[in-house]
Amino acid sequence: MDLLTALRRPRRDGASAALQPRRDTASVALRPEQDGAPAALRPAPAGGRALPRAGGAAGPALRAVLGAVARRALQAVLLALLVGLLCFFLLRLLPGDMAYRIAAGRYGYDMVTAAAAEAVRAELGLDRPWAAALADWWGRLLRGDLGASWVSGDPVAEEIGHQLGHTLRLAGGAVLLSLAVGPPLGLLAGLRPGGWLDRATLAAALALRALPPFVLGLGLILLFSVRLGALPAAGHGGAGSLMLPAATLALGLAALSCRVTRDAMRSVARSPYYAFARTKGLGARAALLRHGLRNVGVPVVAYLGVQLAFLVEGVVVVETLFAWPGIGHALVHAIFGRDVPMIQGTAMAMGLLFVGLNALVDLACLAIDPRRRRAA
Repeated sequence: MDLLTALRRPRRDGASAALQPRRDTASVALRPEQDGAPAALRPAPAGGRALPRAGGAAGPALRAVLGAVARRALQAVLLALLVGLLCFFLLRLLPGDMAYRIAAGRYGYDMVTAAAAEAVRAELGLDRPWAAALADWWGRLLRGDLGASWVSGDPVAEEIGHQLGHTLRLAGGAVLLSLAVGPPLGLLAGLRPGGWLDRATLAAALALRALPPFVLGLGLILLFSVRLGALPAAGHGGAGSLMLPAATLALGLAALSCRVTRDAMRSVARSPYYAFARTKGLGARAALLRHGLRNVGVPVVAYLGVQLAFLVEGVVVVETLFAWPGIGHALVHAIFGRDVPMIQGTAMAMGLLFVGLNALVDLACLAIDPRRRRAA
């Protein structure tokens, strides 16, 4: 009887927590906390206006963007001054008569005379002290005046503006073509490391990086222009004339981006979060699209800034090889003619182009990776 009474009697002291009503902790998830609750759940003050959010998502992102732009702007100014200064001194240290070379650029090597060279020397003030010439160039640069070409007489800014469009067209085509070839092959090689595609892309990347751009360009000319006759060897008439110079630059860029993408994809595929995505039921394609591509894109885009040095370097060689009327082609001709204002202007434009492209890479990394925005 005592046993039956004990079993029928409700437990008041040690009853299960699941059977006892929750009195003082009910609706905890719906009750806004006074101290650490989000701003959307905090009670409004007495005046009826909601409290503003402390900080926000746009604050760190804006600071990160402004910081990246400010750093690159400072680099652009310092780079322009340093490049102009080095060009000024290096050209005056070259052997030979500068006035004679400028006169030869104006009138041709067969028509130049000593009298023409002396007239050029007096016209341009080449016999002035270096300090006076440098001070004059600094003054014009501070006013935004790059001067006029010593050979053609045209304003340097107009010449650069005309040539910059061709260079950007070539560089843009090379980057797009490299991104269409390198990263997709790198993704496939990274998903199956050690396979035949991984070994083949490694061998191709080593071969393409070992070849200088002018050797690779000559090989493409011999194959597609001389032997097959499919593409023009030089000029800038149409879209076909862009293919060979863009491919010459793109193959070297694709070799690097392929290996960087392969290593990044291999690291992501071995990560715990990618393994958890597959464990919870996502297929290979869904896991790659949701969790793989964005994490792979961070190092690929970051390394693109390193590849831009190869791009700017290759532009000079490739434009000269294919007679492409860009900044690199103009720089080579200006060096032969000792056209100092043109050399300074084109060199500064290429340096600023490099800094500007790196600034775009920084902004792309901030857009892809939220950790960089929070760390700024």
